[in-house]
Amino acid sequence: MSITAWLAVAVFAAVYVLIATEKVHRVAAALGGAVVMLLIGATSPEHAFFSDVAGIDWNVIFLLLGMMLIVSVLKRTGLFEFVAIWAAKKSHGRPYRLMVLLIFATAFLSAWLDNVTTVMLIAPVTIAVCTKLGVPVVPYLIAEVMACNIGGAATLIGDPPNIMIGSRAGLSFNDFLLHMAPIATVLIVVFALMARWMFRGAFSYDPKRAAHVMAMRERDAITDGRLLVVSGIVVVIVMACFVLHTTLHLEPSVVAISGGLVLLAVSRLDARKVAADVEWETLAFFAGLFVMVGAMVQTGILTDLGQAAARALDGNLFGASMALLFGSIVPSAVIDNIPFVASTSPIVSEIVASSGGIEQAQVLWWSFALGADLAGNATIIASSANVVTVGIADRAGHHISFWQFSRYGLVVTAVTTVLAGVYVWLRYFALA
Repeated sequence: MSITAWLAVAVFAAVYVLIATEKVHRVAAALGGAVVMLLIGATSPEHAFFSDVAGIDWNVIFLLLGMMLIVSVLKRTGLFEFVAIWAAKKSHGRPYRLMVLLIFATAFLSAWLDNVTTVMLIAPVTIAVCTKLGVPVVPYLIAEVMACNIGGAATLIGDPPNIMIGSRAGLSFNDFLLHMAPIATVLIVVFALMARWMFRGAFSYDPKRAAHVMAMRERDAITDGRLLVVSGIVVVIVMACFVLHTTLHLEPSVVAISGGLVLLAVSRLDARKVAADVEWETLAFFAGLFVMVGAMVQTGILTDLGQAAARALDGNLFGASMALLFGSIVPSAVIDNIPFVASTSPIVSEIVASSGGIEQAQVLWWSFALGADLAGNATIIASSANVVTVGIADRAGHHISFWQFSRYGLVVTAVTTVLAGVYVWLRYFALA
């Protein structure tokens, strides 16, 4: 590797340590790292701001911004409090029952929307319901975002890496549903059972608070009926466009930002107050992270590693499948699964092509998707949904540290990835 490449690795490692140890705020660390990458020549302004694979992913940024605007308007209707009271009453105030309800609801929604959109809609509800029941917020948010990453693996639109893989491999929505949904369903059930043990300290039951919540009326929480109806119409249209975005030839980012701006315009709310609720720190963190990872791509580090792996595994379909599944965990956990998939998917495409492009070789894509998606639970920065959730939690006064998340995430990632490996072996090799 060149001196610039080694410097890029050193900068990335230093920033990662700062984020992990929280010596410096993650936004300052990411933006500072991006500036240093530009100064040492590891990337250029042209690549940092305009490259599809080695710069800021503006589709992700504007998807987040659009959904943040929608959520900001929605919270002024009282909808989140309404859903919080409904969920608390359905669980009869029982903390573990509530967590299971949130896990399955989040997993289902993330499969049909996307995991970032889902956490932006569900996280405020979670904070509200936990506050009403007097249970700690952080364990529920962590469980929720992990369920989101698992559920999002089930469909083409559920997780951004799936969208990129589907586009490059020519895989349809139904292909993902057929191959990914079965294992995602199994994993979400396993995770719900694991949650009972992992978060056992968060299940203290308060009969008085539960009785108080059971006596509340959901409808009393709605503060603006007209705005709720208008918001509901816009949200339904946005969600329909998400599901049909490949047919409509519209990027999810265009759908989200259009929906957010339209809703802001028709809501009659003060635009400055709505904009003040946007998680600008989260958007800045993503921008810095994308520039740093883009520098790693630009210097050829990730490509060299991937090509070396491709040469080593050429001709061994089972070995390549397992390597993609388990080998995706560390890089996805360290650099975020979106840029990892963007930089590695061309290499996977070459491996599939070298296998003759046979139908059986598509197992490589499923292994790759499972590895990248499930590794999203490993660390705070492994998935966009994680970063967004941490930002929402911080804004509400509930700090989630890097290691607090990772001590659960690494366990969940290990268990789910091993089960996914068993699934791949059984379905595509042992029983094929």
